[in-house]
Amino acid sequence: MERILSRREASEAVQDHGWRYLLGTLQASVPVGTLAQAVGLAADAVAVCGGDADRHLRIDVRPDRIVLTLQSSQCASVTTRDVELARRISAAAGTSGFLPEPGTGAGAPRSVQLLEIAIDALSIAEIRPFWKAVLGYADEAGAEGPEDPLVDPVGQGPALWFQQMDRARPQRNRMHIDISVPHDEAPRRVEAALAAGGRLVSEARAPAFWVLADREGNEACVTTWQGRDG
Repeated sequence: MERILSRREASEAVQDHGWRYLLGTLQASVPVGTLAQAVGLAADAVAVCGGDADRHLRIDVRPDRIVLTLQSSQCASVTTRDVELARRISAAAGTSGFLPEPGTGAGAPRSVQLLEIAIDALSIAEIRPFWKAVLGYADEAGAEGPEDPLVDPVGQGPALWFQQMDRARPQRNRMHIDISVPHDEAPRRVEAALAAGGRLVSEARAPAFWVLADREGNEACVTTWQGRDG
């Protein structure tokens, strides 16, 4: 029976197969040399997923790599089926001489990652319809409440979520970017941001997230799945 996995279960189940858990998805990148190779690997991934491909698999095909994402579209979560498909895809790619990888470390262009935009609001229910309309976004599967996040229905843009304010805060930015990265990439990413002139606003919730800011105080959070269960 297909079962939704905890963050830790999902992460540990695929880590040795070149995948990482990010925001309710499994992601891996496969470097290639040509667009033809990328298309071929994408076709192989679809083939090994069989009838589950349409419900679980998304693929971004580029001339230098494909980025694979697995998630159950019915529950917007990682399930035991997604783990099984990740292992199948890794095995199929390996037989062709290609290895899925998370892209962590200084040698890769960048790791797999997901972006979210967060908006602080006094009344989330009042502003959410505007952002849904102006972006052409939709409710996430299983999250249709007046304060729930919004997602791009075609999967191109970052998710949008709303953070409850307890009081007005004039002269402070009320939008920030969340960069969700593999748990073993986060320390390097934070260090790089600080070396590039950023400052650490807070690490009180690390490793769930580090709050960073540029020299003018604009904030971004580097986030991981860790530190969020229990």
